[in-house]
Amino acid sequence: MSAWGAIRSWASSAGATMGRAAGAVGRAARRFPGPWRQRPDLATTAKRAYRRSAWRAYWQSPWNRAGLIIVALLVLLGVFADFLASDKPIWLKYQGRHFAFPNVIDYPELRPLTNDQLRRVMVEGEDWAILPLVPYGPLQSKADGRISPLQAPSGDHWLGTDDRGRDVLARIVHGTRVSLAVGLVAVTLYVVIGVLLGALAGFYGGWIDSAVTRLVEALMAFPSFFFVLIIQGLLASASILQIMVVIGLTRWTDVARLVRGEVLRLRSAEFVLAAQAVGLPPRRILFGHVLPNATGPVLVSATFGIAGAVLLESALSFLGFGTPPPTPSWGELLTQAFAHGGTWWLTLFPGLMIFVTVTAYNLVGEGIRDAIDPRMSVRR
Repeated sequence: MSAWGAIRSWASSAGATMGRAAGAVGRAARRFPGPWRQRPDLATTAKRAYRRSAWRAYWQSPWNRAGLIIVALLVLLGVFADFLASDKPIWLKYQGRHFAFPNVIDYPELRPLTNDQLRRVMVEGEDWAILPLVPYGPLQSKADGRISPLQAPSGDHWLGTDDRGRDVLARIVHGTRVSLAVGLVAVTLYVVIGVLLGALAGFYGGWIDSAVTRLVEALMAFPSFFFVLIIQGLLASASILQIMVVIGLTRWTDVARLVRGEVLRLRSAEFVLAAQAVGLPPRRILFGHVLPNATGPVLVSATFGIAGAVLLESALSFLGFGTPPPTPSWGELLTQAFAHGGTWWLTLFPGLMIFVTVTAYNLVGEGIRDAIDPRMSVRR
């Protein structure tokens, strides 16, 4: 046998030996998992199975799917509002220079120019621009150098104009961002307050439970809408952040009662008694074991709460206590419709957006409630 043949034979036998060794190591690792390969415990496996089961139960209903898709589209509409409706182009080549995203970046040399003026300037030459779908801003009152107040829907303004000549579609698009931001921030704030106070009251009891319960009863004695309205009227000025804080500080009572009841139910559960038996501190038991198992219904309440916060913000804006002008708001457009009779487009389109948003969030909330409720899965 030649030297080259001997080398090839040795390499082949060595490769086969290494392959058998690797296979043996792999079989041993699967049979005896070490720290490098830990199998998930039963609790982790059960949680994953529960999440998959809940997601399948949620996705089975076409109404749940429709609500989730509409909510996702509304979120995208609010996030990318500047790319859908703006008085500045998305991308611009002007006087030989490229301007990236002037609709969100303030360029001093482009401040006096709007999409209408750019169209007139760029009739000739090599300049070009990528315009948004709606080439008007939410605060723009002039188009082609003229003001067209209370103009009915047309080719220039698809949903008409308001009493100052501003494009209604542009204000609805940017009003989506305002309404959803108010709903998300306000609900996050009052969920945090309600979960914290409700968990402390239910777990520790005693004077903490009495104080939280009395505070909840005192706040629930007033209708929440009129309570928010009174606070807004007493404050000197209005802002979006102020509305978020006022709603968050006045609507946490339902979440606190819900969490308190769940914690009271779980306080005597076996896993809590086991945690107490091994000597875990009460704070760790509450935040590490009880609270994660008590926040399932809170997610449902928060979803419904976003719909309620959007409706409340629109109602406050309609009454003049909401977002200050000229901030775009659905409720502010309804106020103009009330002031100017016969402007059906100022009633129909903002009202339709409020209706679709509230309905979509309610559908999502009902779907989550049914998916995480084991009794509903038994019925199915």
